[in-house]
Amino acid sequence: MSGLSMQATKALLKDLARLQRTPPEGIILNVNGDDITDIQAWIQGPASTPYQDGVFKIKLSLSEDFPNSPPKGHFLTKIFHPNVSESGEICVNTLKKDWNRQLGIEHILITIKCLLIYPNPESALNEEAGKLLLEQYDAYSRHAALMTSIHAQNKGSIEFPVYNNEDRAKSPSNTENTLVQNNVSEQQQQQQQQKETTKPVTKEAPKAVKKKDKKSGLRRL
Repeated sequence: MSGLSMQATKALLKDLARLQRTPPEGIILNVNGDDITDIQAWIQGPASTPYQDGVFKIKLSLSEDFPNSPPKGHFLTKIFHPNVSESGEICVNTLKKDWNRQLGIEHILITIKCLLIYPNPESALNEEAGKLLLEQYDAYSRHAALMTSIHAQNKGSIEFPVYNNEDRAKSPSNTENTLVQNNVSEQQQQQQQQKETTKPVTKEAPKAVKKKDKKSGLRRL
């Protein structure tokens, strides 16, 4: 049973019904009819990432205070990722300091999907994955791909919606484009900051020392 307020329950039911009719690309929602605060979803591993060809099950747990407080997110499928702990806990700013009560379930799911494209080693829950990502990306990619092939295989029972370009323009997954652009901008800013902090310090040429002329009392170079 849901412990949400009547207003929050109505808004959530409307949000979930819309997502079931028109799910974002690469995401399938699984609603628990007995408890709508227990939301599960399947996320398709994004192409050109170590998670490609994988299917990952996640869970969102909503508290009675939702939407004033964010849900808690967990991966139920094992995954090697800097922002996912060994127990599956997800660390992403949207579910923490950047939470806004106006954000819906769609935004949360797409944010988690984007996390598979743009991991954030600065807030790593899995220190090994975060360190490998920063220092040995190839090793990180191989390990993540291996874990995906073992634990996240799609055996054909899950079919994700496929959109053409016209569908994408109408689809709620436009939110994904915005999030991806924001992530790219943030990464570019971080790279620029790193460059600025590693710039070599230029030594200034020593200033000419002024000497005093003993006879005239004037200073000369």
